[in-house]
Order: sequence, then structure tokens, then C-alpha cells
Amino acid sequence: MGKRLLILEDGTIFEGTAFGADIAVTGEIVFNTGMTGYQESITDQSYNGQILTFTYPLVGNYGVNRDDYESITPTCKGVVVAEHARRASNWRQQMTLDEFLKAKNIPGISGIDTRALTKIIRQHGTMKATMADDGDSVEHLKDQLRATVLPTNNIDQVSTKTAYPAPGVGKNIVLVDFGLKHSILREFSKRKANVTVVPYNTSAETILQLNPDGVMLSNGPGDPTDVPEALDMIRGIQGTIPIFGICMGHQLFALANGAETYKMRFGHRGFNHAVREIATGRIDFTSQNHGYAVKRETLPDCLMVTHEEINDMSVEGVRHRHYPAFSVQFHPDAAPGPHDADYLFDDFLEMIDAHQAKGK
Repeated sequence: MGKRLLILEDGTIFEGTAFGADIAVTGEIVFNTGMTGYQESITDQSYNGQILTFTYPLVGNYGVNRDDYESITPTCKGVVVAEHARRASNWRQQMTLDEFLKAKNIPGISGIDTRALTKIIRQHGTMKATMADDGDSVEHLKDQLRATVLPTNNIDQVSTKTAYPAPGVGKNIVLVDFGLKHSILREFSKRKANVTVVPYNTSAETILQLNPDGVMLSNGPGDPTDVPEALDMIRGIQGTIPIFGICMGHQLFALANGAETYKMRFGHRGFNHAVREIATGRIDFTSQNHGYAVKRETLPDCLMVTHEEINDMSVEGVRHRHYPAFSVQFHPDAAPGPHDADYLFDDFLEMIDAHQAKGK
């Protein structure tokens, strides 16, 4: 294994050992606090364009398997770990993490003091970073990093281009793909729903022509203000069809109703975020992956806050006061992570039943 450099936008340089693909990359560097679930995180399209740092000290020890993909083609830029387990041991494993990253053309770097790196990100906020093999001119790499403008079409990069079905015999659900996790499809499959996945820029008219019982707004990467066309779609269906939004879908639902979003200093990325349901006081531990959040003071009267993060009090859920529609910032599909909040999928289907009963 050769040497590899990790260069941050603030000039900090980390030297480590290369694994995975042998390419240089530049992206926004973020950290994930999960103790497991590296395969799900790497294949989560919400990490599109980002260099993903794992704070847990050992990554790769159980390999990669067929069951834990959140997308077929991951689009994170790179992986940073303290220690990379070169030998994996698990009865489900099909390949090592190194083999997987090589196959997906994603570079990795190990031997990094990820605690020191995380403290820099927490202090200065997320920033650009470059991963490159040792031997390249450091000053040239720094110049390139400063000059690099990160793309803003993250959702367009990862959303499906054509609609496709995930058949079932139950409720007819249209799932708008902003960078969806397969675990959302699995949750609907458990409930026998008939799901049609559509691109992020599908119009309200097209969605209504599919005659859905409910519409799911999925998770996804980047800044929610980069897809204003989604706001028109949401405004065109709310009040007519029940809506459930997750993560990016939550932010877009809030924007469509007049709220504003902001970029967080370093975001919430991990599987141990405690969230309070305001109505009951119930505490759920949740899976999260987002760098933007809904600005509480901008929420319109038509939206009520239903959930909040107990550490920083950020908005974690809203519900429409007049329409059958709600959204949450966290991931109730929880892959990986605790399954405390998967009942929200049942709540959504019950909301559909109540809406349909009212219309009879």
C-alpha cells in the first residue's frame, strides 16, 4: 500500500495509507459518528460529492455483502478511516471494503487521526478537501483545491432518469427520488405497498395522473434550494394527496410552504441522534445524514413543529395544520441505525386511510 495525502481547505495536511481506488478526488469533507453501517453509509446517495470520514476507529471488519446496499452505484468521493481492516470476517461477506471501493472507483485513506480531523471540522465547519497520492506537488494540490468549485446539481446526479415500479398489492405510493435509500423501498415492501419511483423533477400533473394514494418525498444530497421545481410539485399535490417527507423531502416540504433552510456548521451524520416528539415527550434515537436544516423562526403558521433534536434543538419534524402531510428530518427507515421511528411509515398509511375515509 502506498502513501496518500488528505489536504483540507484550511491548509491542514494528513498523511496516511492508500486503499480503494487509485485516483485523486476533491469534495466536501464530512464525518459520520456511527459505530457500524459503513456499507450503508458509503452507498447512501445523500453523501454524493462528499469525502466521508468515519469516527469509529475500525472500519471494514465485516466486509461488504449483497443485503446492505442503499444504492447500486455509490457517489461519495472518498472514504477516510483511522484503521482499515484488511481481513474481514462475517458469514454474509462477499468482498472486502478495499475490493468494494476499487470496484466502485472510490479512493480510501487509512492511518488518519480521525478524532483530530473531526475536531477541525467541528471547529471550522465542513470544508473542501482533496485526496491524492503522495508524490504529487502539495502546493499544486492546494492551488487546485482552492480553485475547485463544487457542483450544485447533486440531486440531478443521483435521481433516477425514468420512472420504475416496485410492485406490491397494497396502497399505491408515488416515491419522488431525490437520492432515495433502498431501505425506504424495503419499508414499503414490508407493508405490501405498490410503489412507483419517479424522477425528482416530475410535475404535479404527472404524479396525479398515476392516481397515488400517497406521495413520499425521499432523502437526497445537497442544498434543497437547488431544486425549486420540486416546490411547485409539492404545492400542486398537497391538500389533494397525503404527503410524507424524509430528510431532503422534509426540507423541500417546509420550503414549499414558505419556510427557509440554512446550512449547518457540520451537520448531523450518524445513528445516535436523540429526537423528542413534542406532543408526547417520547425520545427516539434516530439515524441522520444532513447538512442543511429548516430554520425554525421562518416556519409559517400552517406548519407545526412535531419533533426536535434534544442537543441543538433543531427542527426534526413538521406537520401541516390543514392538509394530510408531514415530514421528518431523520431517517425512520433506519439503515443502518435504531428502528425506534419506523412506526412513521405506519402513521403515513393510516393518514392515507383517514384521508380516503373522509372523502367518502
